[in-house]
Amino acid sequence: MSERHDYHGEHGGHGERQEASADLIDAVLDAATEVHRVFGPGLLESVYEKALAFELIERGYSVACQVEVPVSYRGNDLGMGFRADMIVEKVLLLELKAVDDFSPAHLAQIMTYLRLLNLKRGFLLNFNKRLLKEGIKRVSL
Repeated sequence: MSERHDYHGEHGGHGERQEASADLIDAVLDAATEVHRVFGPGLLESVYEKALAFELIERGYSVACQVEVPVSYRGNDLGMGFRADMIVEKVLLLELKAVDDFSPAHLAQIMTYLRLLNLKRGFLLNFNKRLLKEGIKRVSL
């Protein structure tokens, strides 16, 4: 499996936010559902991440995992950052969780990542649900 770990998108809110197509969203959610069908709930986030990356790459999509999200203040790089779980086709952010329920912090996290990465849409995917559809939250800026 070959997955990229770099991301060369526009950072920091410059320019127009990148939009994911409905077809891409459907394909990603279908791939996530397949991973959940195979494993079910109860594993670590990292297992779901590797399996979902594999599934998406097998379907012909570009995937960047553990993408550095740089943080700057007034144009100065603070030398610290975060890591977004996955970006598909350079336009769709995925944050994977294996928790009982999403918290307000999870929503704040993905919204911040979307803004910093200049992306328009993302999904919180909670694999720790009996049915994955109960653990999908769409987030848009």
